[in-house]
Amino acid sequence: MHKPSTEPRPSIYYDYKVHKPWLPSAHGAQARQQVVIVGSGPAGMVAALELARHGVASVLLTAELQVSQGSRAIVFTRRSMEILQQLGVAARITENGLPWRFGNSFYRGQRVFRMEAPHDADDRFFPMTNIQQQYLEEYLLDACAASPLIDLRWGNKLTQVQQRDGFASLEVDTPEGPYTLESDWVVAADGGRSGIRSAMNLQMEGASYEGFFVIADIRVDLPLPTERLAFFDPEWNPGNTILMHREPHGIWRVDYQLPPGETPQEALEPASLKKRIDAQLAMIGHAGAPWEMDWCSVYSARTLTLPNYVHGSVLFTGDAAHLLPIFGVRGANTAFQDAQSLAWHLAFVVKGLTSQRLLANHSAERVGAAREIIDEAGKSTRFMAPPTRGFKLLRDAVLSLSLTQPFVRPLYHWRTSRPHEYTHSALNSRGDDNALFTAGPAHGAPPQNVRLGADDFLLDHLGGGFDLLYFTEGATLPAALLEVVEATRRRGVPVKVVAIGAAQPVAGADLTLADADGHVRTRYGVQAGGAAYLLRPDQHVCARWLTLDATRLQAAFAAALPR
Repeated sequence: MHKPSTEPRPSIYYDYKVHKPWLPSAHGAQARQQVVIVGSGPAGMVAALELARHGVASVLLTAELQVSQGSRAIVFTRRSMEILQQLGVAARITENGLPWRFGNSFYRGQRVFRMEAPHDADDRFFPMTNIQQQYLEEYLLDACAASPLIDLRWGNKLTQVQQRDGFASLEVDTPEGPYTLESDWVVAADGGRSGIRSAMNLQMEGASYEGFFVIADIRVDLPLPTERLAFFDPEWNPGNTILMHREPHGIWRVDYQLPPGETPQEALEPASLKKRIDAQLAMIGHAGAPWEMDWCSVYSARTLTLPNYVHGSVLFTGDAAHLLPIFGVRGANTAFQDAQSLAWHLAFVVKGLTSQRLLANHSAERVGAAREIIDEAGKSTRFMAPPTRGFKLLRDAVLSLSLTQPFVRPLYHWRTSRPHEYTHSALNSRGDDNALFTAGPAHGAPPQNVRLGADDFLLDHLGGGFDLLYFTEGATLPAALLEVVEATRRRGVPVKVVAIGAAQPVAGADLTLADADGHVRTRYGVQAGGAAYLLRPDQHVCARWLTLDATRLQAAFAAALPR
């Protein structure tokens, strides 16, 4: 019988709420579900909320009775905020988080590199926003609770999954005993130590690095800006790396590498933690500053992925699908993109709008994204924690040269997480004008945001289905295009037509956005009327045309929705 803890987790800044468990005796016989999601971390909740946006109900199982312990993921990128805006939680993160865009690398007391993330007036969100994961989970939980399509079951621990003919049978344990639940689809969002992945004997591909890192969240008053700080080869931790981040509520993340041979248990001894944190504060000029520990943990850097995220009725997402190093804020930010992609692909299959081939596309795209991230993150990891003597010699040469030679300093760049572009996706239209554009988001890229007013941006108006952006100053959309749109809608496919350019409402469009100064057209590389973009439900571009006609629009829908 599952007995989750009913004691609130300890924290000096976050008030943990213990929820009541979902008990089977209070709900009677269980009907077969369309989707069961295992794990209520960021990936699981984003998947549930995205499915709900597409009208698909889900059961969300979580073994615990409260949100996760410790700050865990703390840095969320602009693209993550754009995804979270679709779910209705971005405003709360903006209100309570700390925005930033600069990163600093130090060696021997000298700043040798300063990273500056791009940011301009067309961006609603900053490149990065810091907030502890407990708050993110709280905001997502509130959104889940507000949705009638999400059945969140606290204190429900999955113990077994058996795949049947076209569905899965799940054994779930609760504080009053087990019950059986059947589901057409199971989303494994149960984290890096995924029990589902282990039970299915699935092997990840990639590399694990031997070094260990300590994460320590402390409350300390430091008069420093919200910028990422990285210190290489400091005197108190020779040959290793230390990272620091400011978090809300006076909390600072101190992240330092352990010397070879030291065990995680030794590193988390209070005396060891105190000695090293005191040394770090002294190194940055704040020796003796009083501080208080909130949470600490140890992790190792790994660059691993499953080669396929679809296994019969079980779909893997987030850390259950891959394990990525935190350098470059890749963990939760990648999980948001995973879950957004999975949800729309799965929703369209569940609703019968396309064949199960669409799920193979999801896997191909997200495995490709993971491999790209592994390639980039591996470079950052090998610089932060050289795995061999040869890599250490190269890293040390860069450190030494950076004191006097500016040309090597960009090698410190941590290759921040960015949205993957599905350049070679099977859903991209082969008969469009993608190759003829000289600007704007290309095949597979997410859209570019554009400021339309003081608090009005293009992405505020997009999402939830396919978006056809049609650039025109005319009064009416071409009838032939509208016939294709209406035929697609009759199949049950959500399509929104957004006319961009005209000052007055355009007949046939669901929304008209004026573009008097041509700024939107410039950002999208459009010169004349009749051009268009087609965005998938995850907002990535699947087709674009300098001149759109009905035949090519029909072909684009056929490619994006394989039968």
